[in-house]
Amino acid sequence: MNLSITYARAQLGIDAPLVTVETHLANGLPAFNIVGLPEAAVKESRDRVRSAIVNSHFEFPQRRITVNLAPADLPKAGGRYDLAIALGILAASGQVPGEHLESYEFIGELALSGSLRPIPGALPAAMACKDSGRTLVVAAESAAEAALIDTPVKAASSLLQVCAQLHGREPLPTAERDIAQADSDCADLAEVRGQLRARRALEVAAAGGHNLLFYGPPGTGKTMLASRLPGILPQLSERELIEVAALYSSAGLPRIQQRPFRAPHHSASPTALVGGGSTPRPGEISLAHRGVLFLDEMPEFPRSALEILREPLESGEVRISRARAQVTFPADFQLVAAMNPCPCGYLGESRCRCTPDQIDRYRNKLSGPLLDRIDMQVEVASMSAAQLQEAPPGEGSASVRERVAQARARQLDRQGKINAELKGTELDRHCALGAAESSLLRASVEKLGLSARSYHRVLRVARTLADLCGEQRIGTAQVAEALAYRNLDRKPVVSA
Repeated sequence: MNLSITYARAQLGIDAPLVTVETHLANGLPAFNIVGLPEAAVKESRDRVRSAIVNSHFEFPQRRITVNLAPADLPKAGGRYDLAIALGILAASGQVPGEHLESYEFIGELALSGSLRPIPGALPAAMACKDSGRTLVVAAESAAEAALIDTPVKAASSLLQVCAQLHGREPLPTAERDIAQADSDCADLAEVRGQLRARRALEVAAAGGHNLLFYGPPGTGKTMLASRLPGILPQLSERELIEVAALYSSAGLPRIQQRPFRAPHHSASPTALVGGGSTPRPGEISLAHRGVLFLDEMPEFPRSALEILREPLESGEVRISRARAQVTFPADFQLVAAMNPCPCGYLGESRCRCTPDQIDRYRNKLSGPLLDRIDMQVEVASMSAAQLQEAPPGEGSASVRERVAQARARQLDRQGKINAELKGTELDRHCALGAAESSLLRASVEKLGLSARSYHRVLRVARTLADLCGEQRIGTAQVAEALAYRNLDRKPVVSA
């Protein structure tokens, strides 16, 4: 047989389009050509495949070899097609049987010795392969990741092993599915002494999935508090765990087994935050999907980078358009940020030398639309040495996490989602207010000059406060507390 067909998977964001590898052997001068929009790494597979076939004790055909990677208009990158190309050549030359090739998809990079190396994007490929009904064959190092999907996955360590499977001599081992989660390794909230208001805000943010901004003088514990948020969040569900694993797989990063916590430096570029590149890759906001994105010293980030956050905070995804591809990455993250009240950080103290213009310029780095999307803006006040010494140890993360889990369970039972995701008519249905609560909220919003978006975010926070208390309806106490968490986007109140 001079023609063979094998199947592989490309990588396009977190998608894995099917690639049909057509191999044809023809008479003529020996040549080896790969067509179908291959990039440099794919073209270089000619040398890897040739050496792998020879070193696996097969004969490399001295004929005119043409390999077509279809569809032709889909860019092909990386060494993930090596295994499918090698098997296509062996099947076309009659060295391995070709009748069972249509039942498999092959993904793996070949070493010169014929051994298989892992590739990024094994999990998205397994997700797509499940829909096709075929069995996925990957390198042994990628098998555990691919097996997170409940679909047949075979683990191979070399080209020779795969050929033995096709000959029916020695079956490949089936990868075992391991969906277990690792315990959170973040520090305990008990280490935070004092700061009861900030601790309360952290618990409320965790319970409802709300965005949170801490502001206050340097050294008051803003970063310390934010870094402990993952420790009080509930564990990922199986579906969420697979979503996160697929993102990290597409980025070529090791699999994580707990909620992500991403803390990029303030020098990060817009592309680093949102993702991109000629071959689009996920950025920090996507790598924080189902977890926490922490922006320390938030006003020090480039204004253009911060403004990029506005759309993902509303939609929960980011769309990257390039000339060769358009990719959508999920970006359903919880934003936690920290900032100082002024450039020096000591606003209101005698040592502060910042002028009003400097303070305005510093705070104006956070636009109104961005502040609008941050549900809670909480001051973290400084503490004296005596207060630190006298403050008892705080409540541990375990007990706080239990209350958070109970509040989230109430939300899921009532509306099928957490409060931060409520929109439109869902707000009217699940955040209905009585006459007294409605009057308080309306008067406060008008007096503080809050926007309609802020009004809805206050409602969501109030709903979370009621859930933490186990209340069916939102009371005036919850509305008042939710309003107290919006400090930076309110207009100044001018006394008569």
